[in-house]
Amino acid sequence: MSRILVTGSADGLGRAAADSLLSAGHEVVVHARDQERAAGLHPLADRGAHLVVGDFMDRDAVRRIAAELNDAVPLDAVIHNAGVWSGPAVMPVNIIAPYLLTALLRGPRRLVYLSSSSHFGGRPALTGIDWRGRSAGSYADSKLFVTTLAAAVARLRPGVLSNAVDPGWVPTKMGGPNAPDDLELGHQTQEWLASSDDPEALTTGGYWYHRRRLQPHRAVHDEAFQDLLLQTLARETGTAL
Repeated sequence: MSRILVTGSADGLGRAAADSLLSAGHEVVVHARDQERAAGLHPLADRGAHLVVGDFMDRDAVRRIAAELNDAVPLDAVIHNAGVWSGPAVMPVNIIAPYLLTALLRGPRRLVYLSSSSHFGGRPALTGIDWRGRSAGSYADSKLFVTTLAAAVARLRPGVLSNAVDPGWVPTKMGGPNAPDDLELGHQTQEWLASSDDPEALTTGGYWYHRRRLQPHRAVHDEAFQDLLLQTLARETGTAL
């Protein structure tokens, strides 16, 4: 059994993944952005889940969570699920927070990043990006960046299994009640990549949709773009990968 962090697990796909992993016997660390949302995680905590709280808009909060987790039992895997669709939080939550956690957390050998088919509409350009969220960010750009981060980690950390997952457009609070995709299938690939010993799940550098490996945006595996993204994020955060 594994110890797995699921960020953004107060509701939606993160909540479903954490619930399923607990039911499978794994040790799960759940995350909420504030105490109000954390209160809704008490049913999972009653089943043994551990809880961390912090707003991913706040880089200091991300660093504090990383330090708290580094002082605890080492993690085996992280599902970087937390995400927002629109507004100023897009870049801080969708790319800065997973980058910082990747750079700071010690131990995880499996990393799963939530992508989206929207990443195909992202622009592989880093100039003029408001990383601090002073203005609204592009969701498509953020998902292209985090999918590229997953591929870069796979290349630079050969001992780590790093993959990106498109969960589909599913009926969560973010996706809306009329979203056409399957909510159950929307979280199963993340769990599988984070915990399974299936040979396919033990691969790295993939972009997955419902346990099928697909070709991502061509910029994702462009090593020059990967390196530029990592350099930009390191400079922006003051933390190198």
